[in-house]
Amino acid sequence: MAEEVKLLKTWSSAFGLRVVWALKLKGIPYEAIDEDLSNKSALLLQYNPVHKKIPVLVHNGNPISESLVILEYIDETWKQNPILPQDPLHRARERFWAKFNDEKLLPSAWGAFTKEGKDREEAMAATMENLKFVEEELKGKKFFNGEKIGLVDLVFGWLANLISIFEEVTGFNIVGDGYPLLSAWMQEFSELPVIKDTWPPRDKMIIKYQALYDKYHPAK
Repeated sequence: MAEEVKLLKTWSSAFGLRVVWALKLKGIPYEAIDEDLSNKSALLLQYNPVHKKIPVLVHNGNPISESLVILEYIDETWKQNPILPQDPLHRARERFWAKFNDEKLLPSAWGAFTKEGKDREEAMAATMENLKFVEEELKGKKFFNGEKIGLVDLVFGWLANLISIFEEVTGFNIVGDGYPLLSAWMQEFSELPVIKDTWPPRDKMIIKYQALYDKYHPAK
């Protein structure tokens, strides 16, 4: 019996996109199911009743939730083109940076996008500080994993797309010339065929994030 792989996601979610990249790197055929989170499907509620969020990977009827958990599941289930190193110390380091992104960098960047006044200044300062750590981690490397992309590249992948969208919508210069290694990585990562062919349409992303920005910053 052929394997059945489904991915519940949205068209614009960075969390869903990292799973798409992992599946494509592994060469795993899958069915993509785009969810409308304002009207969650019975399928999503069935497969992720705890958080009711995407992404959800469904492998032969068994659901796996939370993108970092999904990425490790994919790597352990399909051994080709590994995204995590075999060495336990290196694996632990990859997990550390993945959590750093989700628990520190992403929240600070989102705060800089959504907050106002002093709160925004503090969030922007935290974002700049977090990006310095990312820049330092890239020293001497083409990708975070070395010469080929791995877990951390997939997790940090949103930077190569959303940062420029944030900059266009807000008018702020976030990366600029201050992070040359990160800028070079963003360009290199974006041009990989498996990545380049999967970006959400930029014009739609600008419209989406402009609407979000206007929601958080209504005209006074």
